[in-house]
Amino acid sequence: MKPFPLWKYLVLAASVVVGMLFAAPNLFGDDPSVQISTAAGELPPPTFGEQVGKVLGSAGIEPLSNGPEEGRWIVRLDDETAQLAAADALRRDLGRDYVVALNLAPKTPQWLRDLGAQPMNLGLDLRGGVHFLLEVDVDDVRTRAVERIVDEVPALLRKEGIRYSGRRQAGDAGVLEFADAERLEAARRAIAGEFPEYSLEVPPQAPLTLQIRLSEEEAKRIVDFAVQQNLTTLRNRVNQLGVAEPLVQRQGADRIVVQLPGVQDTTRVKDLLGATATLEYRAVAEDDPYTAASSGIVPVGTQLFYTRDGNRPVLLKREVIAGGVNLIDAAATVDENGGPAVSVTLDGVGAKRMFAFTEKNVGKPMAVLFKEREVITNYNAKGEPIREQRQIEEVISVASVRGVFGKRFQTTGLTSKEAHDLALLLKAGALAAPVVIVEERTIGPSMGADNIERGQLAALIGFLAVVVFMAVYYRLFGLVANAALLLNLILLVAAMSLIQATLTMPGIAGIVLTLGMAVDANVLIYERIREELARGSAPLAAVDAGYDRAFLTIADSQITTLIAAVVLFALGSGPVKGFAVTLTIGIATSMFTAIIGTRAIIHLIYRGKSRLRDLPV
Repeated sequence: MKPFPLWKYLVLAASVVVGMLFAAPNLFGDDPSVQISTAAGELPPPTFGEQVGKVLGSAGIEPLSNGPEEGRWIVRLDDETAQLAAADALRRDLGRDYVVALNLAPKTPQWLRDLGAQPMNLGLDLRGGVHFLLEVDVDDVRTRAVERIVDEVPALLRKEGIRYSGRRQAGDAGVLEFADAERLEAARRAIAGEFPEYSLEVPPQAPLTLQIRLSEEEAKRIVDFAVQQNLTTLRNRVNQLGVAEPLVQRQGADRIVVQLPGVQDTTRVKDLLGATATLEYRAVAEDDPYTAASSGIVPVGTQLFYTRDGNRPVLLKREVIAGGVNLIDAAATVDENGGPAVSVTLDGVGAKRMFAFTEKNVGKPMAVLFKEREVITNYNAKGEPIREQRQIEEVISVASVRGVFGKRFQTTGLTSKEAHDLALLLKAGALAAPVVIVEERTIGPSMGADNIERGQLAALIGFLAVVVFMAVYYRLFGLVANAALLLNLILLVAAMSLIQATLTMPGIAGIVLTLGMAVDANVLIYERIREELARGSAPLAAVDAGYDRAFLTIADSQITTLIAAVVLFALGSGPVKGFAVTLTIGIATSMFTAIIGTRAIIHLIYRGKSRLRDLPV
């Protein structure tokens, strides 16, 4: 028998120790718990425990523990009944200033936590929670892009000294009218040079009219960017909720999947995910707003809005000094008079614009425009949902610029609730386009527990069936394969825990499949050994030949399976990705245990037995 290198023994021993350490946290289970964070997504103050204790005490609930754990405030309970009762009491008494979410807190010992060992994350089908399918309103994205054309192009022509006689928006195009062909051609050249992404056309029936549209490539890019921006924003908002292991991912061209394990109350989540509230800071026009409101004629370069009581019209300049895209941080606070306010921080571009404006306009008015898009769902006679959008645009504040400022300042004129909600939205970012919830599902924690129990039972039955078959059919070599199979399972669980992969029901199916694939490699090796013995090879030489000659066959079969797993991960959705991750890790661990693990054990058993006449295989 060929000598087995010492370094391989050391690698195998280290793998066993590390695997057992990182797989161990999955044995301790979880405590039903309630996770609490502030509306801004921050950890409550240290004295918060007394307030929680009073709320739970008045409800007759005794928690197992109540305090911060790894950046989250966790209240551990005895069972799910106490968990639900505690969550209801805390939501009722703490109000909307805090976010209360159902969760499962792992009971991992502290010494394992200190090593960085954590249990696997559980997916929605195993833990319970809520599932949303959101659809991005791409028509709104295109409409706003055309509105931008109507604003940007005339500004360019004024800068170039090219006069036009009229402008308007017609469907998916911005339309400019000219007095003569010479000006139209000059405008065409200027627009093509400054905005190459626009498509320019002069209709035959209107030779002095220039139609400006987005090119197909640009329209596709804008829509894709809006969906990606919404994806980022929704992830930020979900993080502000303080939910553990959320899933936010794109599905198709214009849809986004949001899964929140542990959350059962969907009202607060829906309000936050679908909200599009943001602020715009604009200069107040000098024209009379009451004349514009009564006549319906708005001066060029301005827009007419009303204060939130609806009584006072305000004319604002179209140019936005700073808006939602420039807001990088926000926090609810109080102003100098003790009223609610939002402390705003701008990015570099917004701060530069704000500084330039305030420097030149000290003593002049600046307005804060509150914009929010609501989606109202009604139902027709057939019970089918009919969704309508309503745009809310209100001037919440008009104040004179008292001094020069740029990056940080306060915004007032809000109620306390609006200040908290708006600070949360601004901190998470503004949606690039409205979203509509087209599908909503709630999975109870008891259903998740049932799924875990069934999955464990399926994996256990599959494991025991393979163990019995191998032990009966291959005798001692079968027992060696079973030891390697157990090690494979430990390494697989350890790897998933180490990378914090999310385990789902399809993932459990991947584990069961991996067990079968791991044994398949040993079957190929053992059958090759049998063939060598049948040819008259010496027992120990047959072992070496069996491992050497079966390696290429095993590698080929595993590589083809790995390619399929990679394709599943690249093209599949959440549950399919979970299956692909488990399968990919399982391929790596099964190759290691089947080729190195079993060979090391067999080498230890038969090392030095050169006169061996037969093998128990």
